[in-house]
Amino acid sequence: MSPLTSATAADPGGTFDNVTSLFPDGWEDAMEPPPAAGGEPWDTPVDLGESRTLPAFPTDTLPGWLGDMVTAVAEETQTPADLAGCLALAAVATAAAGKVRIHIRGRWQEPTNIYTAVAMDPGSRKSAVFDHMIRPLLTVESTLAEISQVRIVEAELALKLAKAAAEKAGQRAANADADQRPALTQEAIALGKEAAAVTVPAETQLVADDATQESLGTLLAEQGGRIAVMSPEGGIFDIIAGLYSGSANMGIFLKGHAGDMVRVNRQGRPSQHVDRPAVTMGLAIQPEVLDAIAKVKGADGRGLLARYLYAVPESLVGSRNTEPELIPDDVVDTYTAKLAALAMALFDRAETATLTLTPEADAVMRAYQKVTEARLAKNGPLRPILKWASKRDGAVARLAALLHLATHPTDGWDRPVEAATLAAATRLGDYFTTHALHVFDAMGADPGRDAARLLFDHLRANPMPTFTKRDLFRAVPRSDFRTIADLAPALDLLEEHGWLRQQAPPPRTARGGRPPSPRYQLHPQLTRP
Repeated sequence: MSPLTSATAADPGGTFDNVTSLFPDGWEDAMEPPPAAGGEPWDTPVDLGESRTLPAFPTDTLPGWLGDMVTAVAEETQTPADLAGCLALAAVATAAAGKVRIHIRGRWQEPTNIYTAVAMDPGSRKSAVFDHMIRPLLTVESTLAEISQVRIVEAELALKLAKAAAEKAGQRAANADADQRPALTQEAIALGKEAAAVTVPAETQLVADDATQESLGTLLAEQGGRIAVMSPEGGIFDIIAGLYSGSANMGIFLKGHAGDMVRVNRQGRPSQHVDRPAVTMGLAIQPEVLDAIAKVKGADGRGLLARYLYAVPESLVGSRNTEPELIPDDVVDTYTAKLAALAMALFDRAETATLTLTPEADAVMRAYQKVTEARLAKNGPLRPILKWASKRDGAVARLAALLHLATHPTDGWDRPVEAATLAAATRLGDYFTTHALHVFDAMGADPGRDAARLLFDHLRANPMPTFTKRDLFRAVPRSDFRTIADLAPALDLLEEHGWLRQQAPPPRTARGGRPPSPRYQLHPQLTRP
């Protein structure tokens, strides 16, 4: 007879305190969620999609002088390093774009211009960051403009003399005897061709503010096919959306990133071709601008949105140091000198320099391509941003070229790109990828979903098995939900996804009065994580 049988026989009505449990501690938690009040079981909730934790800008990927400037500017202005970091990359691209390309393998080459867009709320001191990061570039531009002024004077005088010589030759041919006229005519024609071949350069300009498609085309033609658009407001998106033309006009912005040939028609002058335009953009925009540009016809379909490297840093407003360390003078001086060295070294270069990769750097690039390709699979994490992610490897190659040139600003085009530089560029690529996923997710989201995510995070951190709408309003941060009515769309969405449900209201009394606040039950997965 077993011990259990014996105990039962000896004391049929007794307890079994001496019996070892067949279930481990906590076994109840592993069971299905218990039925709610009223006996109705919970269904498995539908994933709402949680907000991503966005990485900070990896300043350590930049060469010392560039990283020092980014860190110092971020400290003095008390802004996230993301804005200064993206502008630092755009500044190097401004100096190098149109003058340097990077060869990966085969016929695959990438230019060195980039489009960056940093989304920040008003009052985030964007203008101060732009002033610190772009003013040294304007100093370089001023020096190059002085050099170009001398060349303009020389070219104008040469053109004047050439035209005068051609005109005199034409007069001699017109007054010559019949037997001398053919020879003199040929001479006049030759001198006329020489005059037509004299080109008066425009004053050098590296940076433009918000520019229309037409003015940008003119600038590209005048500046040898390269120009940068830098703006702390992002009004360029309004122009692309048709602020002046009345319809979306983005052709030159598409070609200016890819380097596709642009035909420039200027009033009163013959049309001109820009074989490989190189437009660089460094923009700071308000977050809602992204929503607006996403709605512009063709912006997504034609790939404009896929060309930008996005950053959405967390605001420091409310936690800023009111006594920050100021930017050291030597950091600014070094930043200005290095940018100037790069721009000056490339200014007179007639042919585009081509960077190459070391075998080790090529191996890093191949490994990164394999990762990208795997994540673009049907159910891969990059599939939702297929158009952007398809340009990711090219963007990493461009970033590697910029890091390389910043490391060797006076002779980088004579050196191959090292594996360490390519690896640093892949880290930047991962940073921009995470931010792009967030941006494109936000573009397709509705305000109710964003509010539901905030409420979901709050309930997960502060679970309440049951609560009324008024209880919840008292508990949530007022910065997220200003009025009790703001809770309604978030509660509705959470209820649709099965994370909570509304209880039946108690029966009304005959005395009437204000109806009770709706009472909700929270899914056990949140009350017992």
